[in-house]
Amino acid sequence: MQTDAKDSRGWRRLFGVLGPSTNTSVQPDYDDMRPAGVTNHYSRIVVPDAQAISDETFLAGTQQIADNTIEAVKSVMTCKPHYLVMGMSAITFYGGAEGAAKFRHQIHEVAGVDLSTGSESLAAAIAAYGGVKRVAFVSPYYPVANAQVRNFLSDYGYETVRDIPLRCPSWTSIAKVDTPTLRQALHQLDGDDVDAILQVGTNLSMVRLAAAAEMWLGKPVIAINTATYWHALRANGIQDKVYGFGRLLEEF
Repeated sequence: MQTDAKDSRGWRRLFGVLGPSTNTSVQPDYDDMRPAGVTNHYSRIVVPDAQAISDETFLAGTQQIADNTIEAVKSVMTCKPHYLVMGMSAITFYGGAEGAAKFRHQIHEVAGVDLSTGSESLAAAIAAYGGVKRVAFVSPYYPVANAQVRNFLSDYGYETVRDIPLRCPSWTSIAKVDTPTLRQALHQLDGDDVDAILQVGTNLSMVRLAAAAEMWLGKPVIAINTATYWHALRANGIQDKVYGFGRLLEEF
């Protein structure tokens, strides 16, 4: 058997995807955006379905995700992926740009391959559109985590004009936020003082709604799952245009 033969399905790239075990949105979202020859191999970060009833309990729950990430990395590396794609976002914003870089370096040290994180991918996506200075965003988080997102964005030179923390009461409840709720949030966030609208929180699937909203709002609307998968593709030299998920994957 040829040792240099390519994977029969992932003949372009094998992506190892890291997501909390409670997350039911990342895997189907990433698979929907997957071009031919790229395969996604999901590794679950084992966490209980944390009940978030305050800033303190939300932070504690996300810290548990961070603590358990390394074991999930070690697990997925057994299939020898070329690259890692993070499927959780909250902890990648903590500590601003410096904290995001530190988190990425920690994962790289264990995996030995490069990776795309939610926070840094989002920053790269905003820059790809160009001309964005003021943003607004929605999250499933509690206010304490939204503050971390604002801090991260400010490190990249983006001013947050408005933000909405949906305060979802558990990790699994995030995936149950419906389209009317998100559509209302988009209307609340929009305004002439906002250049782009963002969505963070990977279990809050907004990849298709964001694409539709770009057409009727006439400005960038960036879902974090779209941004992270786009970043992973482009970082690996895969320039395929993937349609139905907004301008990011179609134009940049």
